[in-house]
Amino acid sequence: MTRFAGKVAVVTGGAQGIGAATARRLAEEGAAVAVVDLSAERAAGTAGDITAKGGTARAYGCDVADYDAVEEVFARIAEDFGGLHILVNNAGITRDNLFFKMPKADWDAVLTVNLTSAYNCSHVAQKYMVAQKWGKIVSLSSRSALGSRGQANYAAAKAGIQGLTATLAIELGPFNINVNAVAPGYIATAMTASTAARVGATAEEHQSEVAARTPLRRVGQPEEIASVVAFLASEDAAYVSGQTLYVNGGAR
Repeated sequence: MTRFAGKVAVVTGGAQGIGAATARRLAEEGAAVAVVDLSAERAAGTAGDITAKGGTARAYGCDVADYDAVEEVFARIAEDFGGLHILVNNAGITRDNLFFKMPKADWDAVLTVNLTSAYNCSHVAQKYMVAQKWGKIVSLSSRSALGSRGQANYAAAKAGIQGLTATLAIELGPFNINVNAVAPGYIATAMTASTAARVGATAEEHQSEVAARTPLRRVGQPEEIASVVAFLASEDAAYVSGQTLYVNGGAR
């Protein structure tokens, strides 16, 4: 498929997990992909995977929690590739702890990286999108937005993504910009492996426990989230905006 031929996509947190899978999927479908992570060295692996398969990608280093840094790197991306059409807000961290033991620094870090960065990137990207009267913004929320023990900071940030998504869809819709979010359930990534370690389990043990209570009886893979992000970023979803799509194997 070449749904994204001629389009330039920015994927934050693109070095691993869902971000890397999304960058690869968009490139496979024809997009030129700017793989953004804290350093260009971190992002280089994903960009290299894409170019090795004949796709177009470059690695960029940027702290997406820094608005000025986002402005600078997005300007470089637009100059390097000749535009900016799709933004995937995927960058995120966890600093899990029970609320009564959670340091304010961990609250601030998670809200800043997971939510404020989405503001920064969306605010800068929309300038390009409004000017061209076309754009797609897809942000990563989470099942944790509904409440998750030991993740008050992460849950609050991911719930904020849903509110931000709904509001941007209202404000940017008149400029032909679609804004949506994806809320994954348990996906086998380095981040969920760290959650397993926090509760004293191996990644495999934790995945098995989660799978047993998931209707599809398994956990998800990064590529399964990437396929949903790609749908929302495509013209197949041209009349979809302001939505958060839960992708969690039927869990309730």
